[in-house]
Amino acid sequence: MYTHDIALKKDILEIESLMDLSISKMLGENLNSQQLEAAKESMGLDTKLIEDKTYFLVKKDDSIVGAGGYSIRKTLFGGNHTPNRSDDLLIPNKDSAKIRAMYTHPEWTRKGVGSYILELSENKVHKLGFRSTELMATVSGILLYEKRGYEVVEQIEYVSKLGNKVPMYKMKKIL
Repeated sequence: MYTHDIALKKDILEIESLMDLSISKMLGENLNSQQLEAAKESMGLDTKLIEDKTYFLVKKDDSIVGAGGYSIRKTLFGGNHTPNRSDDLLIPNKDSAKIRAMYTHPEWTRKGVGSYILELSENKVHKLGFRSTELMATVSGILLYEKRGYEVVEQIEYVSKLGNKVPMYKMKKIL
């Protein structure tokens, strides 16, 4: 039903547009304005995923309906602007690979886009020798991840620079 491409630097503006739309529409329905501010600070494009060629663009015909991928680096979530990042490499068969930056166009929710990205990512990291994955879920994504076998291992509150808080859920899956 869907096809995918590996994201390239030339795709950044389109990816950022999808992210903004997804955050505003999908999270905006579940959060108040202070929580949404904190969510926007905690999310966004990490160009290291594009450089590493681990970020997928999901397409239906020629339209991008979703984006997301995996990482073999220690950073669990966030964009280039998010604090506490680490580009250190993970160790296969010891560390959990990271599922990162999943966004779906609001008109394509509940139509298998997120599951498609998870399947692509989990297959790739398994081939690289990883035996588990972890991710940081938002309130709009947690149900998808639970249906796909992820379990909450920790609930946190991300605190933005302005002091606003948003709930997030660290989740893990054994492959």
